[in-house]
Parts: sequence; structure tokens; C-alpha cells
Amino acid sequence: MITRDIQVVNPAGLHTRPASMIVRTASKFTSDFFIQKDGYEINGKSIIGVMTLAAEQGAILTLLFEGEDEREAADAMAALFESGFGEVM
Repeated sequence: MITRDIQVVNPAGLHTRPASMIVRTASKFTSDFFIQKDGYEINGKSIIGVMTLAAEQGAILTLLFEGEDEREAADAMAALFESGFGEVM
């Protein structure tokens, strides 16, 4: 299992477009993917789950990956978050 703490850097937080980017990216991998925020854990491959986080700019999330391609999934997801989902920062 791999865990990574990551900060939401894009100004609008995890609204619909970034949430769909997270789910699309996560779905490319076979590993299980969960996101934790404030003691709440959701399936990172669920658009409804990601949207319920209501993660604002500056929020710290814990990403959890488990499976045969967990390292690749973790790297891809970290890069997505660090890019600010392509939004102007």
C-alpha cells in the first residue's frame, strides 16, 4: 500500500472538472484508490465520492493506493494534483 499526502492547489478546488479528471486517471489503473479528508474516506474511482469531499484550495488529502500498479497510479495522481488540473493558478 502507498499513501501520499497532497494539497489541492487549484483555486476552485475539486469541482466537477477536476473530479472527473481524477476518476478518469484512476480508472486507468487496476489498483484500489481511496481519498481521505477530515476522517472521511471515499473511493477515488467514484465521481460522486470525489465530489462529496468538497475539497477547497489548500485542503490536504491523503491518497491511498493498493494493487499491482499502485506505484504508477500514485505517480500519475500526484502529477495530476500538482499540475492544478490544468487550471490557471
